[in-house]
Amino acid sequence: MSVFVLVHGAWHGGWCWRRVAVRLRAAGHEVFTPTLTGVSDRAHVLHAGVGLETHVEDVVRLLDAEGLTGAVLVGHSYAGQVISAVADRRPAAVGRRVYLDAFVGGDGDAAIDLLPPAIAGHYRDSVRDAGFGWLIPPRSLEVLGVTDPADLSWLQPRLTPLPWLCYSQPLRLSGAVDAVPAAYVDCTDWMRVFQPFAERAAARGWPVHPLATGHEAMVTAPGELTKILLDIVAT
Repeated sequence: MSVFVLVHGAWHGGWCWRRVAVRLRAAGHEVFTPTLTGVSDRAHVLHAGVGLETHVEDVVRLLDAEGLTGAVLVGHSYAGQVISAVADRRPAAVGRRVYLDAFVGGDGDAAIDLLPPAIAGHYRDSVRDAGFGWLIPPRSLEVLGVTDPADLSWLQPRLTPLPWLCYSQPLRLSGAVDAVPAAYVDCTDWMRVFQPFAERAAARGWPVHPLATGHEAMVTAPGELTKILLDIVAT
């Protein structure tokens, strides 16, 4: 049995993993799906000081409180930044890192600086205009590759703004993270903003698993994603 900690990306909450979590549990695994501070069902504790460091602490404290060792830490999108820092601070608690169409940053990298310039500019504009100077409004789900009306109606009402500090605060790594094995899941059926990180993962010798779906794989391809996760822990 493995223990999975599934960390959602920007604007989402732990609920977005529902279709994957039920499959992993049915296969006999333990699953945690925390919601990060300030979003979704924790939006009531949102403030401008919530940032990447807050979210790293959220997951570190979960690992500590549950006494986890050898956990499979899965980070989607923005949460690639989160799981890198968590694995760096608690390498004994993390047996494997899995980046699901996610940032693979280095020490000192802020997420906003890892995006293509045009998209980073769009983020900055949306923060300035609709985000009151400190929030990133949710992006269009259609842009992210979600087209099914049922998926859109489930996702859209639940998305909440993400504090700008999550994207502007730099990642801090000591190097301990490098001892934790990693894998990458590359979602190929959308505009592929994260393709450079799949290439970075391959250059580092990590297994890279292509998945023919959009960016929201845990919603649009839960069965295929679950199979990949089970294959990863079986190797």
